[in-house]
Amino acid sequence: MEENLFEQRTDLGDLQESVEQLTTEIGKVIVGQENMIELLLAGILADGHILIEGVPGVAKTLTAKLLSRAISIGFSRIQFTPDLMPSDVIGTSVFNPRESNFQFKPGPIFSNIVLIDEINRAPAKTQSALFEVMEERQITVDGQTWHLQPPFMVVATQNPIEQEGTYHLPEAQLDRFLFKISVHYPTPEQEFHIVTNHHQMKGEQRIEMVQPVLTAERIESLRNKVRGLHVEDKLIQYITAIVGATRNHKAIYLGASPRASIGVLNGSKALAAMRGRDFVTPEDIVYAAPAVLRHRLVLTPEKEMEGTSTDDVISEIIKGIEVPR
Repeated sequence: MEENLFEQRTDLGDLQESVEQLTTEIGKVIVGQENMIELLLAGILADGHILIEGVPGVAKTLTAKLLSRAISIGFSRIQFTPDLMPSDVIGTSVFNPRESNFQFKPGPIFSNIVLIDEINRAPAKTQSALFEVMEERQITVDGQTWHLQPPFMVVATQNPIEQEGTYHLPEAQLDRFLFKISVHYPTPEQEFHIVTNHHQMKGEQRIEMVQPVLTAERIESLRNKVRGLHVEDKLIQYITAIVGATRNHKAIYLGASPRASIGVLNGSKALAAMRGRDFVTPEDIVYAAPAVLRHRLVLTPEKEMEGTSTDDVISEIIKGIEVPR
C-alpha cells in the first residue's frame, strides 16, 4: 500500500512556481486582498467560476482584469444592467442578405475569462443566459450548439444585495459558482499604501505593469495535476458530513447540494497543490468550505432578521464535526 501511494506522488514544483508568478504579477498593482487572490487562483486550478462580493472601490474588477492579463488567454468584460438582453451576452443570429441565410454572431461570453461586472444588476431573464454556458461550457442557439474553448471561467462581481437597483440571483445560478469571495475594506496601513502608490504613479496605467506568465496549455496541464491529487476516504466523509449538516440545521432554510460537496473537494485539492502538497488535509477543507458554501445556503427568516450571517452558521457547523486524524 505504501509503495502504491509513493507511485502517486506528484511533483508540484512547477505549479507552485506558476502560482507564485501570478501572485507576484497581480501584487504589482493590488495591495493586500491575499485571500481573494488565493481563492481566484484556486478557482482557476479547480476549473470553477467565482463570485466576488464587496462594496464598490475595493478592486474586485481590477483584480479579475489583472488575472486575465497575467495569463495569456482571451478576456472579455460584460457590464450587467437592468436593460441587458440574453442576446447581448451569448450572441444572436444575424441575417446575411448576400447568402440569404442567418449567421450566428458570437457574444462576449465567447472568451476564456469572462468578467461580469455587477451581475446582480440584470433581471432573471438575462441571468438565465448563463445557466448552460456555466455548467456545460457550451451555448445552444437556434438548435445549434457551440462549444467554448478551455479554459473558460466566469468571474462575476456584485455589490451587496441591500443596495438599490439590484436583483437577487437565482439559487440555481448561485450553485454554479465554485466560490463566493467576500471582499472587505483594506486596513488603514494597506489604504495608506494604495493611496501612496497612486500618488507616485502620477496617473499612469497600472495595468500595463502586469506581464503574461502563463498560457492556456499550461493551465490545462496544471489542472490535470490538481485532479490527480490524493484524497483519503475519511476526508471525503468529512466533506460530506459538513455539507450534509447544512440540510438539517435549525438556522438554515435551504441547505447545500451534492454539487457543493464536489466543490469543497475540488477547491481543497487546488489549495493543497498551491501549498505544495499532493494530498488534501482537513485544514484545506476547513479553509475552502466557507467560500464554497456561503452563497449556497439560505437562512431562515428569523435568523436573517437577527443579523446572523451564513459564515457564522458554517463556522458553527465545522466546529461541531469531529476532524479526522
